[in-house]
Amino acid sequence: MEPMSREELLALPTTTNVETAARALGLGRTRAYELARLGEFPCKVIRIGVSYRVVTADLRRLLGIELG
Repeated sequence: MEPMSREELLALPTTTNVETAARALGLGRTRAYELARLGEFPCKVIRIGVSYRVVTADLRRLLGIELG
């Protein structure tokens, strides 16, 4: 899995899927979903039905990526 560039992180929409956030954090897909399910993902996750969305602003903040 190739890490995400700063430009890719800045181009993300307001929320993103767990797999994209996992890639940004260097986590595996299975581990990322497990953390989301347990409420232990390292940034804010919103559950919508059976899917999970990660708040991109929290993900950027965690990674030290600022807009602009």
